[in-house]
Amino acid sequence: MIDENPFLEPLLNGDTETLIQKTREALEGGSAPEMVLQGGLIPAMGVVGEKFRSGEVYIPEVLLAARAMKGTMATLKPLLVHSSQKDAGKVVIGTVKGDLHDIGKNLVVMMMEGAGYDVVDLGADVSTEKFVEAVRNRKPLFIGMSALLTTTMKEMKQTILALEKEELRDRVRVIIGGAPVTERFAKEIAADGFASDATSVVAMMKSLA
Repeated sequence: MIDENPFLEPLLNGDTETLIQKTREALEGGSAPEMVLQGGLIPAMGVVGEKFRSGEVYIPEVLLAARAMKGTMATLKPLLVHSSQKDAGKVVIGTVKGDLHDIGKNLVVMMMEGAGYDVVDLGADVSTEKFVEAVRNRKPLFIGMSALLTTTMKEMKQTILALEKEELRDRVRVIIGGAPVTERFAKEIAADGFASDATSVVAMMKSLA
């Protein structure tokens, strides 16, 4: 990890301009793009997540941090694509039908892309049919489903059942997450993996590889 993480303060302040400047300084100083991301930006975002869970920061701060991270990724991503970073595989991800929340899902997308995954983001309010179609046509290694409402969690099970009906279930690993989602629920619906937050999702995916 980069010493005294220079990305943390601008992330906490939602200061996109400074965050991009710090990123460029690290790159000009000789740090590889993947090290800037994996050793600096992602750990800093992890701290933001920890502070949110402990009540030290709130949703507005997390939103500002996510926006700053997204702006910085626009600068960093082209360099990652041309670096020696290994392609970890394709992922289809989306927030399930009836649920318009995508903040957590968007953070997960950043983490996945930073780890070298080719991410197909279907957005929010994604129907079972769209998930199934994406698995059939895109042939991903993983399908990720997110839900923030307990009332929409049932859509995750419906999608898994639909994949089974279409004989696609064995072709893809299903991972789920979101505030109300638990490991117990993941087991109940026969998902392959569960992540409690965006910072732990990549480690979970690698454990399934």
